[in-house]
Amino acid sequence: MDGDNAEGRERAHELIRAGRLLYGRGWVPATSGNFSARLSDGRIAITVSGRHKGELEEADIMVVDPEGRATQADLRPSAETLLHTGLYKRFPDVGAVLHPHSLHATLISRLFPAGVELAGYELLKAFSGITTHDTRLVVPVFPNDQDMRRLADQVDAYLDEHEPVSGYLIAGHGLYVWGTTVSEALRHAEAFDFLFECELRMQGLEKR
Repeated sequence: MDGDNAEGRERAHELIRAGRLLYGRGWVPATSGNFSARLSDGRIAITVSGRHKGELEEADIMVVDPEGRATQADLRPSAETLLHTGLYKRFPDVGAVLHPHSLHATLISRLFPAGVELAGYELLKAFSGITTHDTRLVVPVFPNDQDMRRLADQVDAYLDEHEPVSGYLIAGHGLYVWGTTVSEALRHAEAFDFLFECELRMQGLEKR
């Protein structure tokens, strides 16, 4: 991270704290996951590819332009950078994107490939814009794909045709979640994971 950029360093430290929190919950095992935050000039602070998210330092956060191109030639951003930039382009108010690999998200993405319906839960109010438990929220699930452009296009096509959501799943992979700030994205991630666990327990697929 550019040490002369105070805003960039602040966003980097927010992502570092997020990494430690998510790793502590067991949601980013090994070197899985990737995180980003938008800077006021439109560039994006994002985790460097292959770094352990529970041990992030400033040097593990780099900057890419709005198209996902690295501004530091010696560093390589996450392979999934296009999934981040696509969300920033679509949602001008989004300031952070988190991609954890929690057990609950991974399991439910395999068990419900057509999407996960969440309804009637009080915790749905943890998501921005939802004010009542009497809500039906469908979390889409996309097939895993090593072609990030193709996957990003599938996400875009879905979001073009459906109500706004705060996250989506990639089958056998994990959750993408976003918010206006890193803190809001973390809140959404926690809410999703709790609700996914509820659904798994209701299906008798999670040990009590």
